Amino acid sequence: MLSHVITGTVYGVEPVPVRVEVNLASGLPAFTVVGLPHGAVRESRERVAAALRNSGFTLPNRRITVNLAPANVRKEGTAFDLPIAVGLLAASGVLDQGAIDRVSLLGELGLDGSLRTVPGVLPIGAELRARGVCDMLLVPEGNAGEAALVDGLEVIGAPTLAAVVSHLRGTCSLRVTRVDPLNMLSRHETVSADLADVRGQESAKRALEIAAAGAHNILFVGPPGSGKTMLAVRLAGILPPLSLEEALECTRVHSVAGLLTPDRPLVTRRPFRAPHHSVSEAGLAGGGSPIRPGEISLAHHGVLFLDELPEFRRNALEILRQPLEDGSVRISRASGTLDFPSRFVLAAAMNPCPCGYRGDGTDKCLCDTSTVARYQGRVSGPLMDRIDLHVQVPAVPAGALRGATSAEPSAKVRARVVRARERQSTRFSRAPGVYANGQMGPRELRRFCQRQPAVERLMSASVERMSLSARGYHRVLRVARTIADLAGAHTITVEHAAEALQYRGLERHPC
Repeated sequence: MLSHVITGTVYGVEPVPVRVEVNLASGLPAFTVVGLPHGAVRESRERVAAALRNSGFTLPNRRITVNLAPANVRKEGTAFDLPIAVGLLAASGVLDQGAIDRVSLLGELGLDGSLRTVPGVLPIGAELRARGVCDMLLVPEGNAGEAALVDGLEVIGAPTLAAVVSHLRGTCSLRVTRVDPLNMLSRHETVSADLADVRGQESAKRALEIAAAGAHNILFVGPPGSGKTMLAVRLAGILPPLSLEEALECTRVHSVAGLLTPDRPLVTRRPFRAPHHSVSEAGLAGGGSPIRPGEISLAHHGVLFLDELPEFRRNALEILRQPLEDGSVRISRASGTLDFPSRFVLAAAMNPCPCGYRGDGTDKCLCDTSTVARYQGRVSGPLMDRIDLHVQVPAVPAGALRGATSAEPSAKVRARVVRARERQSTRFSRAPGVYANGQMGPRELRRFCQRQPAVERLMSASVERMSLSARGYHRVLRVARTIADLAGAHTITVEHAAEALQYRGLERHPC
């Protein structure tokens, strides 16, 4: 007696449809799972057996063989519990095979038959629907809202195995889950970290606005307590709202990482990730066993904040070089190569020296020149070259802290950023994969960064004087284009280029 059930798994962030085949044969009772199952999948035998008995069903006293096809793909996770249990019931005649032919199932079983949430439901559901292999997806109640984001897929959230069987038999119908992702995105939540809280640092706030308007990477350098972290934390709050396409891309990554909750099935705000400087290479870029997204992928379409940049491991920092250029990170293992999305804005902060007080106008710093050089050398030149805005953040005078006048709130700054992004959206409507000035390549720079002769002369002189690399030159042009967009200008002027050049000051005058 043979039955089959359609389900799926994820390899990295890529979904893979899986066919669960269950065969009952005569012979000594046994329960075998084949098809490259990982440890958690092999253990499903015990969970499925206990869940069937505690839900009022009998485990067939036969030789049970479960095959997870394709057999050459390693299967990981606990989402196979429910399809294996339903396949067993179909093979033993409790369920009709016709009732599950166009139904896909995902879910972990508790020993009492309850269904528990599993990661990766959204990408798996989207892949199964795109291939046309199912019309209905049965998942745990906690995953129903996430799965319902797939357009055209009927999603049923079930609390227990018994409820799933009753629904498939037609004796008790479960409710179809429906969500409105556009309505979720339209709910404006109060921004807890507001720029109005930051006193002084007007030049740094101007640089933060430019970074948000053009999706530029930014580095703050200054003494302790000058507000570097405070500024960086507020970057996500002035970025434009997520589009539905961006929100679904973020949600897919967070779904695989298991970070979604039943009350928040869709990522509606720009991610802000701030890993500690002790993070490993795999924790930052992704990897491990099973392979999971790292911090740079969890920051996709959002902000990755690295505080105390020189304290991070050199190998971990060098991993950032490819994602900052390509918008994705490639993880190569013996079993294959995976690409994780990682189009983020990098915000970093560092002190000018180990003690932090070098150049602050006081006599606090006792670091010698060699110590400072070693400290700054922890951040490589190629990585610094990929950061568009280098911003000096001096200590805030006591008078500015005592002032009663509030600074400009994030909402007003965000409105200007949104207008600048709208101009860029129109400009790049025929440039696939480019959504902001910070993502322009050489072709877009030639086409959209028209410059006056005076600007050309200024840029040529600056390349020699500041020893700019070709990458640094192009990044100055991108920043100048963003400054022009904030000003509503069609072409880059000398003023725009001069302001952009001042943000490469760390290359001219090292800290």
